Amino acid sequence: MTGMLGSLVTVPAAERPDLLAAPVAGAIGMVSAAEVVEIDPDLADTAALCAAYDLPLETSANCVVVTGRRAGIERHAACVVLATTRADVNGFVRRRLDARKASFAGTDFAMAATGMEYGGITPVGLPADWLLLVDAAVIDTPVVVVGSGLRRSKLVLPGAALAALPGAEVVPGLARSA
Repeated sequence: MTGMLGSLVTVPAAERPDLLAAPVAGAIGMVSAAEVVEIDPDLADTAALCAAYDLPLETSANCVVVTGRRAGIERHAACVVLATTRADVNGFVRRRLDARKASFAGTDFAMAATGMEYGGITPVGLPADWLLLVDAAVIDTPVVVVGSGLRRSKLVLPGAALAALPGAEVVPGLARSA
């Protein structure tokens, strides 16, 4: 089965594990209706991807890694928000991590901890001890494009499928307008 989104032709993700980072390939069976598409890795960033492949920005979701600290203890969360919004890192996410300070995780840490490439980090296959916060607007989106763990491909799936990921918390108001 193949599908179309913008000018992209998708295939079932389980049929192309070569287009998935190892942790994503290991977890893809938990995601119903997940498809994957190969892209130019130079176009992996959201704005470039949408422009090059005729995708509405509203179909793109970003997964950002946040680190919170309190009394020398670090906690991590992945936040999934639509590309038209930004995660409320210093408000909701900081409080949910029970942290005094929260910030986007460093590139090297995010890549090492997830086993994914920067610019391709996805909520599928994340470390089990992390919080996974998904904005309710993502869940309400019929089809979303998210990272595959690699810059050279993207996952395409129903937004509601993200709510079924292990440990996922659907959060109304996680995101703020960009």
